[in-house]
Amino acid sequence: MSTTKWVLDPNHSELQFKVKHLMISNVTGSFNVINATVDAADENFKNAKVSFTADVTSIDTGNEQRDGHLKAADFFDTEKFPAMKFNAKNYDPSTGKIDGDLTIKDVTKPASFEVEFNGVSKDLWGNEKAGFSLSGKINRKDWGLTWNAALETGGVVLSEDVKVNAEVQLIKQAA
Repeated sequence: MSTTKWVLDPNHSELQFKVKHLMISNVTGSFNVINATVDAADENFKNAKVSFTADVTSIDTGNEQRDGHLKAADFFDTEKFPAMKFNAKNYDPSTGKIDGDLTIKDVTKPASFEVEFNGVSKDLWGNEKAGFSLSGKINRKDWGLTWNAALETGGVVLSEDVKVNAEVQLIKQAA
């Protein structure tokens, strides 16, 4: 069966995360360098082969000191593990779910995300594009991101749960 290759439009895509801080508010961050390729048999993308990477060194929370700590061995250890990867095993637009393997710090575990397929359209220059919104939640400890500290009032500095959100726009490649 023939497939069509789609690649990420980095100018119209983003990957963000939110983590509860001090048990009272969320800190939002993003990975500014991301990449994806998708091989799909049709334009509904069912069972498409999806490969997604994020350059973890591009993490940005709007605070240099915090970003430095996230890049250090306490968290992502970007010197040893500069990339985070997701490879889809199954995407079914009728269920709105994508399942696959998420790799962070060389730890690979299954992960599932909600996906909204926003359709296909042509841009002003005639390029065919497809849009998706993705959301989900992972437990950071499952991937070895275990740093934390107890608060004297009870609770911890960071929650284990990390909310993940992405807006993805793909460009159809010429045959």
